[in-house]
Amino acid sequence: AGGRAVAAPGARTVLEGVPADVPVLLRRADLVVDGIVGIGGQGGLRPDAVEITDAVAEAGVPVVAVDLPSGVDADTGEVRGVAVRAAATVTFGAYKPGLLVDPAREHAGALRLVDIGLGPYLEAAEPVVRAARHADVAALLPRPSAESDKYRRGVVGVAAGSARYPGAAVLAVAGALRGGAGAVRYAGPAADAVIARFPETLVSSGPPSRAGRVQAWVVGPGLGDGDEARGIVRDVLASDVPVLVDADGLRLMDAGAPRERTAPLLLTPHAGEAAALLGVEREEVESARLASARELARRYGATVLLKGSTTVIAPPGGDSPPRVNPTGTGWLATAGSGDVLSGLAGSLLACGLAPVDAAVAGAYVHGLAGRRAAPLVSALDVAEALRPAWRDVAEARGAG
Repeated sequence: AGGRAVAAPGARTVLEGVPADVPVLLRRADLVVDGIVGIGGQGGLRPDAVEITDAVAEAGVPVVAVDLPSGVDADTGEVRGVAVRAAATVTFGAYKPGLLVDPAREHAGALRLVDIGLGPYLEAAEPVVRAARHADVAALLPRPSAESDKYRRGVVGVAAGSARYPGAAVLAVAGALRGGAGAVRYAGPAADAVIARFPETLVSSGPPSRAGRVQAWVVGPGLGDGDEARGIVRDVLASDVPVLVDADGLRLMDAGAPRERTAPLLLTPHAGEAAALLGVEREEVESARLASARELARRYGATVLLKGSTTVIAPPGGDSPPRVNPTGTGWLATAGSGDVLSGLAGSLLACGLAPVDAAVAGAYVHGLAGRRAAPLVSALDVAEALRPAWRDVAEARGAG
């Protein structure tokens, strides 16, 4: 539209440092095009390139990156040094994993994919990661039939909360009630708080194994410490139905318990919990989210949903391509939001979805609910927004 653009200098000019006239040119520019490094680049930008990008940032000129921002890792989303921060990235042929996974995603800005005729080749290739679309999730969401009753639709058990943290139980049940299952059983010390907020819940104050038949369990949010909490986790993991473990449950479960199970297991840690499970620093997980999720899945033989700025879902064993959730939002960084997600994904497990599918669909709808509830989001706001978010996705297949 008549704007002026300045291309980032080629290798020869960059190696000579910043020419004296670059700041002058930048003051006259409307746009800078970043093409310093291609998708095969390794590590952060070299010192002279950093000088150029610093000059661009100081001038405040927006940057459009070609294929991906220079300095980010195209395959992993890692940023091992200084990298360009683009306002937008125009990528070609296919989305690169680094454009979908933080921390690199934060450098990419708005994304635009340009088709350059690679379709037949991409269909034959094994993807590094997969990102769900509306139609993909719509096909996963359970839908009752004419013969359905509350038990045939699935019953999800929730073992969460404590005298100190009753709200965690309420939030997990809130997510479970909006996840498609026909009924929710709650087992734990926060039964009074749960039934006061959700009278449709089936409550029990005894151990989970005596609460009644369920098709899946959610265990962990708000359990606290102590022998009773540890016993609850052990009791749930001894069941023969799919189990989702979150929050305190991740810390309290016996290290060998996941490998001893024959029924499916879904672990949903945030970066700090994942770091504790792996025995590394939190920063290592946050800087290498794909690798961390894969390693957790391999080590524990479970599906892993690694929560955070980018939600990554790794299938058991860590060999199959991870899934990346595209609907996440910073507004979900609020206390209790993860408890709602646990209940939602656990309910989908009870409906019969495989752990990977339950994690993908749960994270996708949860992210949409966070966007709907924004701004100034609380966890209950997210739970309330799950219903319209679910409806939006379901309409993609004409479910209404």
